[in-house]
Order: sequence, then structure tokens, then C-alpha cells
Amino acid sequence: MNEAQKKDLAKHVYDIAHLTGEFKLRSGVISNEYFDKYQFESNPELLVSIAIQLNHVVNSLEYDYLAALEMGGIPIATAMAMMNKKSMVFVRKEAKEYGTAKLAEGPEIKNTNLLIVEDVVTSGGQIIISANDLRERGATITDAVCVIDREAGGREKLAEAGITLHSLFTMSELKDAGK
Repeated sequence: MNEAQKKDLAKHVYDIAHLTGEFKLRSGVISNEYFDKYQFESNPELLVSIAIQLNHVVNSLEYDYLAALEMGGIPIATAMAMMNKKSMVFVRKEAKEYGTAKLAEGPEIKNTNLLIVEDVVTSGGQIIISANDLRERGATITDAVCVIDREAGGREKLAEAGITLHSLFTMSELKDAGK
């Protein structure tokens, strides 16, 4: 994707998903702006464009399956998987207590390399928790991909946990595109 296309996509994401007000983030931080990820995840045209570009972002990475984090990572990983023909696993926040009692639904993850897919990263906390849970089940995790890196320390915390974050956009890029 060239710079003009990336800026156009960033503007579209900004226009459809950027909200102002007072919002409590998953990390507990209060923010005066918020990106309502469900606005771009529920828009088929925009979701396809995002998935195409995310596949370019991760195209040089080696992984067996996409690992879609509940809930925001699921539509993104599904769209990516449909395009790149990679299977995926659906990663719950905690293993269900009934049926198969699995944390990761889909193919067996033991001895596989998983690419975690998330929508927005602030602190990286959920990725770290999920990566540790998946590692306990025998998976290898070295990379994660997201649509928006809020530039709030998540990239650094993930690096400390042995995970490289690849993002389509940073918060700064989206704000610049929205001007």
C-alpha cells in the first residue's frame, strides 16, 4: 500500500470510528478520545480493506495460524484468514467450563506458531495474558498484529514479554489523517 492509500484508509477509519468524550479503557486509563473498533469491524468494505493491508503488514512473518482474541480480534482475523488462506483459532479470555473446555477453539495449537490478532492495543495486557495462556498449552508466540496501536506503552510491554507488535496504524497516524 502506498502512502496515499494508507492515509485514505486511515482517514476512513478515523471518520467512522473516532469519538470524543470521556471513556474508560480496558487498561483502566481514562481517555478523552476513543476509537469505536466495532464501527470499522462491522463495515464489510472497510473490514476488507483493513484485512488486505494487515496481510501485507504480516506477509513476511512465519506462523501456522492466526490467533483471534475475543472479541475484537475475531472479525479482523476472519477477514484476514479468508484472504490469505491461513486457518485460525478463536482465543477466549478464559477456557469455557463446559463442552470441550478449551481456551482456543479450532485446530490444535500445541507445537504451532501463532500470530495473535487484536483490534486496538493500549497497554498490551490482554495480548500478554492470552499469549501466556497459549504458551502454557504448547504454542509459540513471537508476534502480534493490530489495527490501532494507541501508543500508550503496549508495544514496549509486549516486547518485554517477547512479542513484537505490528500495527497497521498508530494513534498519531489516525489523528493526522483526521485533520
